[in-house]
Amino acid sequence: MTHAAWIIVTASLVGVSCGLMGVFLILRKMAMMADAISHTVLLGIVVAFLVTREISGPPMLIGAILAGLLTAFLVQWLHSMDIEQHASMGIVFTTLFAVGVILIATSVGNAHLDINHSLMGEIAFIPFNTTELPIVGEIPEATALLIFAFLIVLLFIVGFYKEWKITSFDPALAASLGIPVLLMHYLYMTLVSITTVASFDSVGAIMVVAMLITPAASAYLWTDKLSIMLVLSGLFGVISAVTGYYIATWIDTSISGAMAFAAGLVFLICFVCSPKHGLLSKVIRPIKSEV
Repeated sequence: MTHAAWIIVTASLVGVSCGLMGVFLILRKMAMMADAISHTVLLGIVVAFLVTREISGPPMLIGAILAGLLTAFLVQWLHSMDIEQHASMGIVFTTLFAVGVILIATSVGNAHLDINHSLMGEIAFIPFNTTELPIVGEIPEATALLIFAFLIVLLFIVGFYKEWKITSFDPALAASLGIPVLLMHYLYMTLVSITTVASFDSVGAIMVVAMLITPAASAYLWTDKLSIMLVLSGLFGVISAVTGYYIATWIDTSISGAMAFAAGLVFLICFVCSPKHGLLSKVIRPIKSEV
C-alpha cells in the first residue's frame, strides 16, 4: 500500500472505532467525558514512559487505560459528593492533564513526546514505523494497534449489546434486572480509554474528541434506533477521515485538523438536511401542516 493509503486506512480506523464508542457517550449525556479521557490519557502515557522508558506498545496502553479509569472514578466520586457531573469532569481532566504537561516539561527530557504531538498527533509519519504481523505482513504499528482496538470495541458492543442499550437508556431498569450498572460503566470507560490511546499517537487529542462526539451526534439526528445509529456513526467517522485527508492535501494543512474540520462539515450537513431533526424539516413541516 502507498503512504497515502496507510494514512487513510489508519484515520478511517480511528473514525469507525471512535464513532462506535461515541454513540454511548451521546446517549449517556457524557460527551465531555470524551474530552476528559482524551486529555488525561496523556498522564498515563507519561507515567508509563517514566517507568519503562517506552512510548509505544503495552506499557503505553496499560498506562492510558489506568489513567482513563482514574478519570472515570474521580468524576464519579466527585459527583457522589454532590458536585455537578460536568463540573466534576472539568475539574478532573484539567488537573490530570496539567500534571501530564508538567511531567513532560520537567521529567521526559529528549523523548519523542511533546505537547504539540499530544494535541495534533503525527499521522503523516505513521507509515514509517512498521511492525510484522502473521499472515498480514508488514504494517504500521499505529494501524496494527487501531485494528486491535477496533476488534475489541466491536467484540464488546456485540457481546454486551443488550446491557449497553439498557444501561444507556434506563440505568434504574438495568439495576432492577440484575445488570451490574457500575461494572458496565467502568468497562465502557476502559473501552473508551483503549480507543483513545490507540488513536492518540496518530491523530492526537483534538481529533479523538472530534471523532468520539461529532459522528455520533450526526447519527443521532437521523435515527432513534441504536443499531442504525451505531452503523451511521461509524460510517460518518470514516467519511470524515477520508474527506479530511483530501482537504489537508488540497490546502496543505494539518491532516488531523482537517479531519476534525470534515467531521464538523458532516455534522452541519446532517443538522440542515436530517429528515427528522434537521433545520429544513423544521421549516417545511409547519408549512405542510398549514396547507
